[in-house]
Amino acid sequence: MHIQQNISLKSYNTFGIECEARYFVSVHTIEELQEALALPKYLKKFLLGGGSNMLLTGPIDALVIHVNLKGISIENQNQNSIELSCMAGENWHDFVLHCIDNNYGGLENMSLIPGNVGTAPIQNIGAYGVELKDVFIKCDAIEIATSKEVSFTHQQCDFGYRNSIFKTTHKGKYVITRVTFKLTKNNHKIQTQYGAINEHLSMNNSTSPSIKQVSDAVIAIRQSKLPDPKKLGNCGSFFKNPVLDSKTFEAFHTKFPEAPFYALANAEFKIPAGWLIEQAGFKAKRYGDAGVHKNQALVLVNYGNATGAQIWELALKIQQKVAKDFGITIEPEVNVF
Repeated sequence: MHIQQNISLKSYNTFGIECEARYFVSVHTIEELQEALALPKYLKKFLLGGGSNMLLTGPIDALVIHVNLKGISIENQNQNSIELSCMAGENWHDFVLHCIDNNYGGLENMSLIPGNVGTAPIQNIGAYGVELKDVFIKCDAIEIATSKEVSFTHQQCDFGYRNSIFKTTHKGKYVITRVTFKLTKNNHKIQTQYGAINEHLSMNNSTSPSIKQVSDAVIAIRQSKLPDPKKLGNCGSFFKNPVLDSKTFEAFHTKFPEAPFYALANAEFKIPAGWLIEQAGFKAKRYGDAGVHKNQALVLVNYGNATGAQIWELALKIQQKVAKDFGITIEPEVNVF
């Protein structure tokens, strides 16, 4: 196992933030991961996946362990469904495309979400009415303190909106190594309730769309709104869409009747954070090399040489203005280090 020193993490985070790791190692097997976690010389460990849901605001004075586990395997299947396991280091979008190529349904609405498979359960990724929890069976993980293997069921993960046990009580305690999904092989449950998907499919005369057509629609929509991290540093949606209870929503809607919203279960209502940020005057604004994307106010961007601290300063400024203008607190979706 080769431990490197003073390694730049710029190419390991989708924001493209220049940040240095004091120590760095890339692991390709579970055994290597266990060995790295157990190294007594390095008291502090920092787990790194696809780097798509993180903002680095300073040097990482720790052993950065890059989880680079690869592989996709069939665990079980019948005529109607398949249980598919995917290692943590696989790129999420590549995995989605693999499933679509094999006619496995359930992930198509989550096409083009940046990041790796291993970090997907942590924040219960989702898009266009579908969340990871809808197709999740279990995940395998390593306990960081002991290097022991453990599995977590759907119920144990305690999924919520962009949330799971790995962001609450188990935060920083485990590293996910493998995720198992249950997907359909026929009679796919096509989800096109979001207007943007329906509009795109209608334009292409797709009245009974396949999972590939849904995926293609999602990809086209995302590419039209969201910048490619390889060309413009970003981590996708920076903030969560706030969810209001009925009383709070009623007061908000009375004051801002033009605001878009989505009715959820349990008399709750989701307000698009991008709309709030745009109305607060931040869309397309630039502060040095830190800015807000011109097409989607939910996306903060690095125009080249912004520091993590500068991106975070902008995020706080947005938070404060939205709270002042609308009385709503928007929370970051990204992990800030």
